[in-house]
Amino acid sequence: MTNSVTVLGLGAMGTALARAFLAAGHPTTVWNRTPGRSPELDELGVRRATTVGDAVTSSRLVVVCLLDDDSVRTTLEPIASELAGRTLVNLTNGTPLQARRTADWAAQQGAEYLDGGIMAVPAMIGGPDGFVLYSGSPVAFERYEGDLAALARPQYVGGDAGLAALNDLALLSAMYGMFAGAVHALALTSTEKIPPTKFTNELLVPWLTAMLCSLPAMADELENGAEPGSAGSNLAMQAAGFGNLIDASTDQGVDPALLLPVRALLDRAVAEGHGDRDIAAAIPLLRKG
Repeated sequence: MTNSVTVLGLGAMGTALARAFLAAGHPTTVWNRTPGRSPELDELGVRRATTVGDAVTSSRLVVVCLLDDDSVRTTLEPIASELAGRTLVNLTNGTPLQARRTADWAAQQGAEYLDGGIMAVPAMIGGPDGFVLYSGSPVAFERYEGDLAALARPQYVGGDAGLAALNDLALLSAMYGMFAGAVHALALTSTEKIPPTKFTNELLVPWLTAMLCSLPAMADELENGAEPGSAGSNLAMQAAGFGNLIDASTDQGVDPALLLPVRALLDRAVAEGHGDRDIAAAIPLLRKG
């Protein structure tokens, strides 16, 4: 038996979520602040609620995908009394603190709460490549894991409701850091009219792929400590050579702004006595206090 589900919010991602639930055979009710959004869902058999209260009372499983944390509160607070006995799955992008506050608020209304981080773009929803991080009520996750699998592979990361957002934002920070480096690399090579597709396909992608192999060792050093003399490329050497990246960028007429924070971190690590360590030694320097 497939559970009915309600989806609040029909932006690009909310529409993809509703479509995936419908494709998996779930009776699906949707609500959007602007009526009539995503008319293609009507042909798939969606039920449109005229009010958010009507939408929430239509299903025990309520999935929220709105613009931001403020819009979640603005939408749900007027119908708080309707949430008792339901499971609220919040897939709105937010912070760990926001997730914990919403979890506490949901508990006060008598609702089970799961926070989620969608690691996919809308086109990947319902397919094999995306996944969604969930944290919060273990009871709710166990009950609805099969239903949530219609969206993407569900991965539970813990009972603390803030953990999905934390992992989500950590993954995104790594992605944007990689993209920032790629943006700078392409800006640099473009000054000499090197074809960007040739550089990317033949050099950049293989190089970054090879560098990914160093991440498990970095994590192991952070977790278990460094073995004496284990640094394959110590920070003193990296800091000394990093200046060439800055100078070459300036010489080629490329703004080195994306690289300057990295240089400052390397220089700080060396100045604080970590010059004989590998890059993992710089991680604790970013943690305030």
